[in-house]
Amino acid sequence: MYKSYLNWSSGKDAAFSLYKIQKAGEYKVEKLITTINSEVDRVSMHGVRKDLLQRQAESIGIPLELIALDGTVSMEEYNSIMAEAVNKLRSEDHSHAIFGDIFLEDLRTYREEQLKKIDITAVFPLWKKNTKHLITEFIELGFKAITVCVNAKVLDKSFCGREIDLDFINSLPANVDPCGEHGEFHTFVYDGPNFKEPVRFEIGEIIEKKYSPSKTEDDCFKEKTESWDTAFWYCDLLPI
Repeated sequence: MYKSYLNWSSGKDAAFSLYKIQKAGEYKVEKLITTINSEVDRVSMHGVRKDLLQRQAESIGIPLELIALDGTVSMEEYNSIMAEAVNKLRSEDHSHAIFGDIFLEDLRTYREEQLKKIDITAVFPLWKKNTKHLITEFIELGFKAITVCVNAKVLDKSFCGREIDLDFINSLPANVDPCGEHGEFHTFVYDGPNFKEPVRFEIGEIIEKKYSPSKTEDDCFKEKTESWDTAFWYCDLLPI
């Protein structure tokens, strides 16, 4: 089997990708790699506490490696930090990187091009699968997940802190992907067929956070950032 690492977000696509890889038996995932906002000690974008992330990895039984990023990290800094981390993984003989992306072509191309430079092959177990079928299978297999972040532009507060089940999927607006592949929502997986035991938590505060695009003199970049989503609902999960 190929020695591999999996890009672990703490959410459903990462957990389902790991499950698919483990079932197929072609790749041996020896590390879960997660980026952390070093200012708040939480998973980048998802907002999940580091303690819960570590408990996830312990239940799954795969070592977790954290990559610390400043909350206002620039793309240049991000690329530099990630390049250093991935070069280290390659020096440890990891030849493949597993991702949970489903159909974001630009993101896949970016990942493949960056990894090709250091002779790592990107693998996408969920690529081009029907997202309604994927989320249905995810639920039927016994995975348990809860929404921890939703894009306020497309979903209201009531969708944050909800269990991922058929009722949730059926209640999504028609313009929202069933897997949230366009960033409509993010999740925390707390149990599943590849977990030894559930990760225990209680639901804390649900708050809205708003962000401002970085200022720049580049008019083209400014036009692009003005279309970015800048408001999100976050559900704080408290370890118990």
